[in-house]
Amino acid sequence: MSTTPDQPASYWYVDEDARSTSVMEAMRSYRAAEVAMRRRTQQSMDMGENELLVLRFLARARLRGEPVTPVALSRYLGITSASTTALLDRLARSGHITRVPNPQDRRSVLIRSSEKSDHEVRHTLSAMHERMMAVVREMDESQRDTVIRFLDAMRVAVDHIDA
Repeated sequence: MSTTPDQPASYWYVDEDARSTSVMEAMRSYRAAEVAMRRRTQQSMDMGENELLVLRFLARARLRGEPVTPVALSRYLGITSASTTALLDRLARSGHITRVPNPQDRRSVLIRSSEKSDHEVRHTLSAMHERMMAVVREMDESQRDTVIRFLDAMRVAVDHIDA
């Protein structure tokens, strides 16, 4: 397949509309950069992917004022309760989470991120988040709306497994 400046070579996306292919290639490039960033973050914080997912889940839940149980984390991560317990044990030993009694159910505990964890995540990711927000701030409202619609539609497009 020959290419023009408007139509990059693409292994995955063959389309008569070179701009559509360019959008998909830009998405692939962004996803690759994001995967590399997550790998660097994991190395920097000496954590695995699920550990970082737990910390992000806990941060979001705190912002919404929602309690988090180990069962909720198991469902979110799609792992067994035994794997969740081992994961939470590692995070507790490293000082990233605390377990507190659940006032609604004395047989259960709630999981919270620690101040150490919040500080470490902010320290590790704040510069990158600021660079990303600077890109968004440069966009006008119409551009932001277009990007949001696009990303929502792409999420829906990939959010199920084909038979």
